[in-house]
Amino acid sequence: MTVPTLTPPPKSGKSAAVTLALDITAKPDGASRRPLVVAALVIAAMTVLRIVYASSIELRTDEAYYWTWSKEGALSFLDHPPGIAWLIRFGTAIFGDTVLGVRFGGIVAMLVTQCLLADIVRRLTHDVRAIAIAVLMPEAALYYGLLMAKVAPDVAMIPFAVAMMWSLVRLAQSGDGRWWLAAGLFAGLSLLSKFTVIMFAPAVAAFLLVPDWRWRWLRSPYPYLAVLIAIAVFSPVLIWNAQHDWASVRFQGVRATANYGISLRTLGDYIGLQFGLVGFVMLPVVLSGLVMTAWRGYRSREPVAILLSTAVLVPFVYFLFKSLTLRVGDTWPMFMWPTGFAAAAVNLVLMQREGWSARTLRSGIFWMNTALVSGIAFVVIVFLYYVAAPWNFLGRMDPIGAEAGFEQVAARAQVALDETGATWIATTDYRTYAMMRWLFRGRVPVVEINERGRFQDFRDPGMDRIKGHAGLYIGRQPDDHAPMWDSIPARRESLGEAERRWRGVLIDTYTLDKLTGWTPELSPPKDSPLFQWRVLALRATPRPLSAAADRSPDPTASAAAARRMAAAW
Repeated sequence: MTVPTLTPPPKSGKSAAVTLALDITAKPDGASRRPLVVAALVIAAMTVLRIVYASSIELRTDEAYYWTWSKEGALSFLDHPPGIAWLIRFGTAIFGDTVLGVRFGGIVAMLVTQCLLADIVRRLTHDVRAIAIAVLMPEAALYYGLLMAKVAPDVAMIPFAVAMMWSLVRLAQSGDGRWWLAAGLFAGLSLLSKFTVIMFAPAVAAFLLVPDWRWRWLRSPYPYLAVLIAIAVFSPVLIWNAQHDWASVRFQGVRATANYGISLRTLGDYIGLQFGLVGFVMLPVVLSGLVMTAWRGYRSREPVAILLSTAVLVPFVYFLFKSLTLRVGDTWPMFMWPTGFAAAAVNLVLMQREGWSARTLRSGIFWMNTALVSGIAFVVIVFLYYVAAPWNFLGRMDPIGAEAGFEQVAARAQVALDETGATWIATTDYRTYAMMRWLFRGRVPVVEINERGRFQDFRDPGMDRIKGHAGLYIGRQPDDHAPMWDSIPARRESLGEAERRWRGVLIDTYTLDKLTGWTPELSPPKDSPLFQWRVLALRATPRPLSAAADRSPDPTASAAAARRMAAAW
């Protein structure tokens, strides 16, 4: 069985154009264009679906939190780099502070990712059907086909991460070292969005060192210049961390090093999330294509096959290992699967060129078609459930409903503000803070009085309307009785409760208190209980599909981890 190469050897150390099959300049006839026409129509319809979803569903708590970042001038933030804030600012500059404005960047990111996947597969196969498959696979995966309209740092990172892979494919096919510089640029932009893109480093290292060209590139200045470019682009995050005792590194380090004992529950949660967000049929199709790509690449030391397969399999195995002792967040592995989609599409073409049996080829095409059709149908069903259906099948565990209904709390808060004359709102968790700030849109100053380490370099929230005035505390029960209140000299007067419901199901109850005789401190000492943030990298109860990745952890483990964090400071 012959193994076709994706990367022919360059001529005299210079570039050599790739011609695997069809002439890339040849115009396909009507029949060969049909898969692309169908794919374009499906993408157009699914993009409209995402726009409707983005415009219809109220912001989730983390989305509102990232929106608050977009209103600040900080170089970076405790939780993540600033890429997501910049993406949201791009959307709101066009559509204003609306739900579509906040989420518009995610819709654009999806389309950019698909364009890059199409070009990667086009350059590697020159096969119209493979290109159509590559761009439809994200549409058939719930996370990309629908939930990329829900902005998160991963959404900002994915197109840059795929662009880095695209640059390296261009490098492998042309032999032009300048593509290392483009890869370095996109690597830096990926890091500006989320740190997890560093898990592509083993793939890039294997791409550089395993093939026969290793000495050529190790002697070349281009890979080293690429690293310098990535560091320069990433420098805002480095500067911010240097100014704040490497707070982001410490914060994320807790997640990277946390170990709470082996748990089959968290392992099952990770595997279940991959099936749910990638696809019940799509996941095994992609993994089988990746394994075959890895076998093909490492057997023949072919750079692109090594790159694409390692970029997915290494993070997948790492998260699988971590899930034995830690709940892996639903979005954490999502940066890697687009590369897997490209590898799976290319694998189908290479199987044909390697001379696999007709039965095997028919089976591969059948399962790919099944994954596409069933996956897109599943995405549409989930869309209809959240946008059009009146039911709640999952109760309080519903991933969208669990974060819905904050308008009810804000309405009750407005009544309390009017009745008491309070001029500002206090919260004790960043989710309530973010939603109140989003819903009041600057009409009332909102301050999270604890976890002040999250808000370093944030602008003045309006201290002229806070100091000397009564405030309204809104706290989710039982957070309203946290021990930190013992160190806060405010007088609390109960004003009742507010309920948050979704489709008739009670989600949470909030305490409303009038605060007097105290002004919150925006920059408390770092050893203060009001400065430290909650440790989030703890074993949590598994949640379905797109449930928030950072739910409230086990209180006992949280207290112990908080003590370790305080000691680190």
